[in-house]
Amino acid sequence: MTISPRTMEDKSNKLILIPILAVVFLMIGYQYICSAGSNSCRFLTGDKLSGMFRQYHSGDDIYAYQDGLDEEGSSKILSKFNFTDRDLERHVDFNIKGDDVIVFLHIQKTGGTTFGRHLVRNIHLEQPCDCMPGQKKCTCHRPGKAESWLFSRFSTGWSCGLHADWTELTNCVPAVMNKKSKKDAQRNGRNFYYITMLRDPVSRYLSEWKHVQRGATWKTALHMCDGRSPTQDELPACYSGDDWTGVTLTNFMDCPSNLANNRQVRMLADLSLVGCYNVSTFTAGAERERGRVLLASAKNNLRNMAFYGLTEFQRKTQYLFERTFGLRFIQAFTQINSTRAASVGVGEGALRRRIEGLNALDVELYEYAKELFLRRYQYSRQTQHREQRLRRRQERQEERQRLHQHTASISKARREEEEREIEGVEGEEVRGVATTEDYSSQVVRW
Repeated sequence: MTISPRTMEDKSNKLILIPILAVVFLMIGYQYICSAGSNSCRFLTGDKLSGMFRQYHSGDDIYAYQDGLDEEGSSKILSKFNFTDRDLERHVDFNIKGDDVIVFLHIQKTGGTTFGRHLVRNIHLEQPCDCMPGQKKCTCHRPGKAESWLFSRFSTGWSCGLHADWTELTNCVPAVMNKKSKKDAQRNGRNFYYITMLRDPVSRYLSEWKHVQRGATWKTALHMCDGRSPTQDELPACYSGDDWTGVTLTNFMDCPSNLANNRQVRMLADLSLVGCYNVSTFTAGAERERGRVLLASAKNNLRNMAFYGLTEFQRKTQYLFERTFGLRFIQAFTQINSTRAASVGVGEGALRRRIEGLNALDVELYEYAKELFLRRYQYSRQTQHREQRLRRRQERQEERQRLHQHTASISKARREEEEREIEGVEGEEVRGVATTEDYSSQVVRW
């Protein structure tokens, strides 16, 4: 049967027309269902999809999408400071059954309360901390000893003063721990491993302002330095009355003696290097030198601490603590970004610049601490991966050795069996010859 060209052309036109009509029908249906301005069926653009993906991962800062650092590479870390391998490598042989002590330096509004609770309630221990309902403090004894391995707010309380700083703790903790363990003599073999948490300076400052605005004062803090607390002239109060409830942010920033300013540097530095709180004799130039000395001391003490974490990187903080001390948390840390400080809109304008100016030392310290923290994380991940590869290689070698030994033992058994079979055959042949010879001799005798 012959098909004419005209018939073939008509069929082709019909095939092309079907998908065109289908598209037109879908467009008409879409316009009918999704009226103008409707949000119910708006197509997602690439930017919206990207935004959703970032939002989904914002609570889990272990991913590169949130902090720009993957587990292996370092190309995304902007290097500004020269850190050695000794600065990056952090692992201590923490002897919880011996005399070692972890000392938590708790800086206000850095997430220290949450981290402190992790220490007493969320670590796998042979003898877990005993936390009674309704009580803030827990008993964290060593296995088999009525002696604490942790010096913190939630274990020993504020034994060296409310929110004691580096200057206070280093001069107070050894004596307090020896007293608690009923040892008058100094323990030469005891190791004190200092740890702390830091936070973005602007967020921390705003959080402290909101906390003070609600009535917090910390006025019972001792601020001990060189054996004494500061005088009223050395550390004047920012307010009259019992507290500073309702203070505006402007008034909070206007107080020159406000300890919220550069709090992280002050609490990590050795204050005895600058005459403690006595700043009355400092000129403007000398004040800048004082700040430089405090910043250098804070950086040095922070770098030499056994561990520190960053509020903005909860999962990395958990990972580095576990790698440093060889301890494991029961539940994973969570990243909470919806804080009171986050609700204060400071933008990028004059207000932010003023807060950063009041906390210029803290801004420099945090920049230093953040790079060191991320580099330690990267270094630890790379070290862990090398250890895993080495362990897998060793396991493969051991498996090959076991297989070789097993094969060798089978071969030996087979050889022994073959030798026994050969010996059996030879024995039969010998016995046959002997029988033949004996029969021949009998025939001769007959």
